[in-house]
Amino acid sequence: MIKNRYKPFILLVLVPAFIQAQQTTPLVNSTLDGVVVDALTEEPLVGASLQLEGVTHSTKTDGQGKFRFVTGQKFPYTIFVSYIGYKTQRVVADGSPITIRLEQDATLLDDVVVVGYGTRSKRNLVGSVSKIDPKSSQSIPEGSFDAQLQGRIPGVQIASNTGIPGQDVFIRVRGTTSINGANAPLYIVDGVYINSSSLQHINQERTPSPIADLNPSDIESVEVLKDAVATAIYGSRGANGVIIITTKSGAYGSKTKVNLATTTGWGWAPPERLKHWELANGAEFATLINEYNRNMGQALYFRPRSEGGAGLPEEQSTYDRMAYVWQTAAIGDYNVSVDGGSESVNYYVGLGHNKQESIWRPIDFQRTSFKFNLNARLGNRVTLGSSNTVSGVFRNPARAANGTQGTLLQSSLNIPTHLPIFDEQGKPLIWGTPDNIAVITDESNVKSKTARYIGNLFLDVELSKKLKLKSNWGLDYANFDEAEYWETDTKTGAPPVNGSASSSLTRNLNWFNEQTINYTDRIASHQFNVLLGNTLQGEVLQNTHAFGTNFPSDAFRLISAAANQTANESFSEARLVSFFTAANYNFDDRYLLELTYRADASSKFGKNNRWGFFPSAGAAWRLKNESFLKDVSFLSDLKWRIGYGVTGNQEGIGAYASPGLWTAGSGYPAAYGSAEGPGIVPLQSPNPDLKWERTAQFNTGLDVSLFDNRLGLEFNWYHKYTSDVLLAVAVSRVTGFSSYMSNYGEISNKGFELAITSANIRTKDFSWNTAFNISQNRNLVEKIAAPMNFATRDVVRIEQGKPLYSFWMYNQLGVDPQTGDIIYEDVNEDGSITVADRYLIEDAWPSYFGGLTNDFRYKGFDLNVFLTYSLGNYLYNLNRVFGERGGTLGAINRSLWKSQLDRWTTPGQITDLPRLTSANYSIYQNSRYVEDGSFLRLRQLALGYTLPKVVAAKLKLSQLRFSVIATNLFLLTGYTGLDPETNMGVGGDNSQGYDYGTPPQPRTFQFGVNLSL
Repeated sequence: MIKNRYKPFILLVLVPAFIQAQQTTPLVNSTLDGVVVDALTEEPLVGASLQLEGVTHSTKTDGQGKFRFVTGQKFPYTIFVSYIGYKTQRVVADGSPITIRLEQDATLLDDVVVVGYGTRSKRNLVGSVSKIDPKSSQSIPEGSFDAQLQGRIPGVQIASNTGIPGQDVFIRVRGTTSINGANAPLYIVDGVYINSSSLQHINQERTPSPIADLNPSDIESVEVLKDAVATAIYGSRGANGVIIITTKSGAYGSKTKVNLATTTGWGWAPPERLKHWELANGAEFATLINEYNRNMGQALYFRPRSEGGAGLPEEQSTYDRMAYVWQTAAIGDYNVSVDGGSESVNYYVGLGHNKQESIWRPIDFQRTSFKFNLNARLGNRVTLGSSNTVSGVFRNPARAANGTQGTLLQSSLNIPTHLPIFDEQGKPLIWGTPDNIAVITDESNVKSKTARYIGNLFLDVELSKKLKLKSNWGLDYANFDEAEYWETDTKTGAPPVNGSASSSLTRNLNWFNEQTINYTDRIASHQFNVLLGNTLQGEVLQNTHAFGTNFPSDAFRLISAAANQTANESFSEARLVSFFTAANYNFDDRYLLELTYRADASSKFGKNNRWGFFPSAGAAWRLKNESFLKDVSFLSDLKWRIGYGVTGNQEGIGAYASPGLWTAGSGYPAAYGSAEGPGIVPLQSPNPDLKWERTAQFNTGLDVSLFDNRLGLEFNWYHKYTSDVLLAVAVSRVTGFSSYMSNYGEISNKGFELAITSANIRTKDFSWNTAFNISQNRNLVEKIAAPMNFATRDVVRIEQGKPLYSFWMYNQLGVDPQTGDIIYEDVNEDGSITVADRYLIEDAWPSYFGGLTNDFRYKGFDLNVFLTYSLGNYLYNLNRVFGERGGTLGAINRSLWKSQLDRWTTPGQITDLPRLTSANYSIYQNSRYVEDGSFLRLRQLALGYTLPKVVAAKLKLSQLRFSVIATNLFLLTGYTGLDPETNMGVGGDNSQGYDYGTPPQPRTFQFGVNLSL
């Protein structure tokens, strides 16, 4: 007997095969053959979509731009033909064959956009939605596709953070709305809601990105839903924006096509940036330490050995520990896919492997993925389909920084250069607390493995030409396996510990079942659509974590071999039930109206507030279609949009955030003897009134297209206001608790987005297109019970009336030229510098951010130049803090940076680095370490060449393309760290602008080959 819990897996595997075996023969009344070409160049368009009006029948063009319709419809009938970058055409076919010529469209007004539970022409959008073609950015060597989208979507702030592939990416859609709740957008892959939270339990400082489990090469398009009109249909999950990912599929009635794509190359740290981490050499370090000793009235440490010292400064050697970390990283991405279809079945099968080394040894990332999509028509009214992704990801995350043991940064950058790495016998030396860099780079035993399945099984039934029913079952299952072992020659595993091991296994299961019914009708100039739906969702999260110490030797690494063994286990389960409806009305392509309403009930909230209700309303006016603008020749289109709605948030809090909880496992002394007895203790204070975090958003926008769609502009202004913020409120410890989860606080985000696209030149042989976007978001904490300090050393503070991610600092006014002592601003003018003189000086939010893309084409050559930028954001440079003060100034086992050679030494000297005394370097919260992180980066430069069709045909290929791709060729910034986009992620999901111990984004060079059979 098959257990119930395995039935969804078996159905997803067996049903597609059953469909293919049981498919029926549809009624055939006509066959239409044709080709779709560029109207200017007559080049065939591969992958153009064709949809028969009034039915579900659709197909795509093959590698030669050809297509075939075999249908029960009789001639004549209407076909809608669309292709990214071209105007959608409405073609009446009255016979076969047919040639369809599409004109390029810089504004993409007729592009089909995926929205909540359906598609819509961009021309008729009411909400704010951005569509991205990921092809141009898939060659950027990032572990996860969301990092590849940086700078391409107005209103979406993305920071790649680090040169560690596959790690977390900072992404915000129109700002941050929560403090303790999650701020990441909702990701939907082929209709499946996927988990975007880290499953990591062994602390590696940075968390891996769950989105990195997806292969970017399998993605067909990405839509980002930003305002409430677009996201409210997702109710409780739409407050942070929604990213809809559509993967590739085959075309009905198309020949089998085989595609192979490979890129290989190398990455390295930009050499001009490394100067910002340059250490004082042995002699310079000794000179600085001696100067500090003199200023403090202490005996010189570096004095003649005959006097008991460590030798004179000029006698000190220099040892380069960073050389053990930096490397030229190998990069490789290999993909093969097969797609095609008969008149009743289409399919897509993809296999990919991606391997990226980090520019820091021994970190690396590998992903192997398998994709299988299958759709089958059962007659003309029923479609059954399945989308399946299986991936395995292997990581060696090592530990970059944040801690004194086992971290690459502490063992290389933070140890002074005068200390040798090996003794005279070649054995690694250990100086102070950090591990020897030669040991942890060669003997790193920190590994993680992910096995993940994302898939669904859906049924589309066309009850009539106007009424459609869809049922969708989906599953996201991840198994995250982590392990680490610290040998006896590391600090963590050294005697008396005698080896230390951890093992963690986390299983996450997200499932959902969804039914929707969709009614569409048109009466004269009135067109309307009504959607009704219901969703059931569940999440199960389970973790087993084991620890072991005291191993017989390093040859035994399984925890079962340890003399001391302990274990933890956790389990949680949450449920969500939803009902929703949406109505769209279009009058004469001039007046558009969209209404949505969703009700969600979550098991996470208190019994008094399980349900959340999320409405939205939006309208648009197509002014171009009014009589007073129809004859304005230079104006191709003009539309004004306005909308308001409410969305919710329940992510980021535990499955049992509301009830009072007790925990077992706490022992207490037995009545007799010394053995402990089992016991339970209070864990969490109850809050039956805990409720949804709610974000209300107003949006207004203008879409303009000029000069026969050669110039397009899209402008949006929005105001988001979040109330009932989910927040862990501190309480007196006499209650037995330190905090409890509550709804207290309000946060606002407001800003604008501007996107401009233009077709600058368009001839048969040459074209030049430009896309530019700029955005601004102003964040403000409107209400909070009391200021909250975030991150280590209280450098980030949440305070009412100020933005999140604000830096709480003493403001350095300069250095006294006569004494060399630091001068701080005495804010309250009481004559002394105390905590009362600290205030919020800057914040991490950029004033403006965006990207600029230029695409050139000359015959078979194409060139893409892509820049990203950010202006006005600030970072706290903790690397510089330690580099200037050596952890504790005067410590001979902590390094100093070469920049300290510019410190004050003589009266009259002008510098911002004070003289070397403990008092001048005792304060971490110094405004000197808060720097402007504005930048302009050449994100990608890609040159490609596609062989002419006739040449490729002689090679029995439908297409052959060669490419050369370079990333991060230059970076313009005044920031003195390695990379202005770095983000340590202190404080978890809710912090940015904190730079410590992360490698920069690499400069890469790759070669690529793409061919189709």
